[in-house]
Amino acid sequence: MLEKQADPVTAPKQDPFTDFTLEDRYTAERGTVIMSGIQALARLPLDQHRADRARGLNTAGLITGYRGSPIGALDFALERIPNLLEEHHIRFIPAVNEDLAATAIMGSQTVNLLPDPKYDGVCGIWYGKGPGVDRSGDAFKHANLAGIGEYGGVLVLAGDDPSCKSSTIPSHSEVALYDALMPILYPGSAQEILDLGLLGFALSRFSGLWVGVKIVTDVADEYSSLEVGFDRVEIIEPDYTIGGRPWHPKQNTALLSPYSLQQEKEIHDERLDTALAFARVNRINEIAVPTADAWLGIIAAGKTWYDLRGALLDIGLDDAALERAGIRLLKLGMIFPLERDILHEFADGLEEILVIEEKRSFIETFCKEALYGSGHTPLIVGKKDEAGNKLVRADNELDADAILRVLARRLRSRVDAPLLERRLNEINRLPELGTIPILGRQPYFCSGCPHNRSTIVPEGSMAGAGIGCHTLAILMDRDTAGVTQMGGEGANWVGAEAFTNINHIFQNIGDGTFAHSGSLSIRQATAADTNVTFKILYNSAVAMTGGQAADGLMPVPELT
Repeated sequence: MLEKQADPVTAPKQDPFTDFTLEDRYTAERGTVIMSGIQALARLPLDQHRADRARGLNTAGLITGYRGSPIGALDFALERIPNLLEEHHIRFIPAVNEDLAATAIMGSQTVNLLPDPKYDGVCGIWYGKGPGVDRSGDAFKHANLAGIGEYGGVLVLAGDDPSCKSSTIPSHSEVALYDALMPILYPGSAQEILDLGLLGFALSRFSGLWVGVKIVTDVADEYSSLEVGFDRVEIIEPDYTIGGRPWHPKQNTALLSPYSLQQEKEIHDERLDTALAFARVNRINEIAVPTADAWLGIIAAGKTWYDLRGALLDIGLDDAALERAGIRLLKLGMIFPLERDILHEFADGLEEILVIEEKRSFIETFCKEALYGSGHTPLIVGKKDEAGNKLVRADNELDADAILRVLARRLRSRVDAPLLERRLNEINRLPELGTIPILGRQPYFCSGCPHNRSTIVPEGSMAGAGIGCHTLAILMDRDTAGVTQMGGEGANWVGAEAFTNINHIFQNIGDGTFAHSGSLSIRQATAADTNVTFKILYNSAVAMTGGQAADGLMPVPELT
């Protein structure tokens, strides 16, 4: 007799999260997990190792960089999984500063050139916030020119803080990454961190280039459910030939002429083209709404893409409504180099292209370059409209409400968006981002913090400010002014001293900053015979990013 089968309608449903544990975010090789963007970054090298192992490769990993928002908690996440890192042959080294971290990653790519390597290759991950990207430009250029090791690959995680929530200046790293000639990927969610990250390592290996990955605050901080699996993303290696020979990038660490010139030629003539070929076959960029008879095309990437889709839905424009309105959408996953083939396909028949992006023009500039002189060049607007008026803001953070204001200006006369005016009235009643007045409560040091006393100067004296929590002294009645880049504390007074009747200042410098790069400023002041007293504010903690120990810091007697 057949066993009676359970009724699928009345049978109790299985809960996919019944056996869920927090460790699954790193250990589950299939299925759905919950994690933050930072945790996705910590999982990425584990998945890369798993993918290599499945291909029969014995690879290792090196992660190094310098903490700072929005990826300042990455070191915490990595320090909580030491056994997993060791199991997957991944070494994590918090660096003294960003450019030395980049140089260490460069070294990891040379083990295949050394005798008796332990592994088939080393996958490198550099991390740092926008200012760290800027200070590492020379190291990036050297390393990218030299190339990567076979079965290696490098991702540069550039943390951008566009609204300056915890930085001295707002950041926008794609220009610096472009200057180092790195392909740039821009994930807009934690899921895309995993997916584009695996594609990024494969892209790096195939092209021989370091690959930049732009990480903004909202993506780093978000929590969401993710589909995981090292083989979830199908990676296709293009059938690419150069002069009839199968493509293989050259690696050369002898960076002097003529070898540097040969490597430069390969980047411009070959490597960047192979990056475009890789992006094309792996559909890193896609025409997400391929409206056939469109008059308007809108381009966005990363977080801004999701803000754009949110703004469109707010005014009733889902995919079907966009097609009825004659609007086509292009989602970019790789913002440099810009894939010309998909751009030409996207632009076909359009009257106008609207580029929505944060900060200064980047994607817009490359769109104009790619389409200039082609058979059909639509009007391209972005930071400014066709009359030269400001359109998409270049300052602060670009959110869905700011995008909706832009859409209203471009769509109102031609598109039937039933919710547009109502939503526009709602957001116009709110203050625009960046115009909210600062509340009257002044920021102050935490109770018990040594900065409560250490930043006070004698009556009649003045102090120079510096990077760290003690920067708050400039908001207090403490005769403190001036902020430089990290490590420049005091060098500004070297330049000003001879041109003022002030004879002396105190210069505040954090102990973490001293270890990072500030000791050079003290040497500069000494070399210039400058009358300045440095106050090294020693508290043994990088308090701005969570209270981590300062890497490379000496005890007080040795430091003195």
